[in-house]
Amino acid sequence: MIQPILRDEALLEDVRAMRQAAGDALHLWWLGQSGFLVVHGGACLLLDPYLSDSLTKKYALTDKPHVRMTERVVAPEKLDFIDVVTSSHNHTDHLDAETLLPLRAANPGLRMIIPEANRAFVAERLGTDPAWPVGLDDGESAQCAGFEFSAVPSAHETVERDEYGRCRFLGYIVRVGRWSIYHSGDTMLYNGMAERLRSSALDLVLLPINGARPERRVAGNLDGREAARLAHEAGARLVVPCHYEMFEFNTAAPDEFIAEAKRIGQPYRVLRAGQRLDLS
Repeated sequence: MIQPILRDEALLEDVRAMRQAAGDALHLWWLGQSGFLVVHGGACLLLDPYLSDSLTKKYALTDKPHVRMTERVVAPEKLDFIDVVTSSHNHTDHLDAETLLPLRAANPGLRMIIPEANRAFVAERLGTDPAWPVGLDDGESAQCAGFEFSAVPSAHETVERDEYGRCRFLGYIVRVGRWSIYHSGDTMLYNGMAERLRSSALDLVLLPINGARPERRVAGNLDGREAARLAHEAGARLVVPCHYEMFEFNTAAPDEFIAEAKRIGQPYRVLRAGQRLDLS
C-alpha cells in the first residue's frame, strides 16, 4: 500500500508549524482522492475530505470492491483546528459521514460549504439541522473565516440541475489573502468552462485525472491530458492533479498528465498523499 509522505502526528506537526508561520504564504497538503487541507494566516480549510474506509467497507462483498491503494493520511478527529469544510457533491468520497461527523465534533464552530441543491441530502446524511450548511449555486459567493467561495458548475458527467435549476455538482473558486484557488470536485469538460475560469486569474487549480471508463460503472472525470489542457486554457499559474491512487478500480497514473503539461508548457506539481505545497 502507498505510504503518505507525512501522516498522523508528523502531518499535524507540519500543519502546526505552517499555521504559526508569518507572512502571506499559502500552504496546501493533499489528503488523498480530492481532499486537500489549505492553511493561510492560521485559517484552515478542508476541501472535500475523505478520511475513512467507509466505501471499502460498503463495497467489500460486491462486484465493485473499493480496494484502498493509499494509507489514510490522518484521522478526521485529529483535525481539531478546521474553520471551513466543503462538499462539491453528494458522492461519498466527497460527502463522507465517517469523515465529517468526527470532524464536526472536533470543531464545534465548523462551517460547511455545499451546493444548495443538495441541502436536504446533506442534512439527512449528517443528521444535522438543514440550516447549518452554507449553500451556493452557480455564480453565488459566500465568505467564511476569511475564505471567499464562488460556485462554478461541474459536469459529472453532465451539468446536472435539480427541479429549481440549481447545480448538483459544483467546483469552488476560493480566494484568501492574495491567492485564488480552483477546486473542481468531480468534473468533465463542458463548453465555456475554461473561459469562465480564465477570468478569475487562478494561482492554483486542483483537477481530477482518473478519466472516464464505462467499464468502471461510475461517473467519469477529466483524464490527465484534459486536466493539463484545461489548466493551460484557464491561464492557471500552477495545476495539481488529484482523484487517483485511492481505489484500485478507479485510478490512473499521472504520466499522461505530466507529459501533456510539459508539452504545452503548463506549470504543474504532482504531490504524494500527505505532501505539502507552498505558494509564496
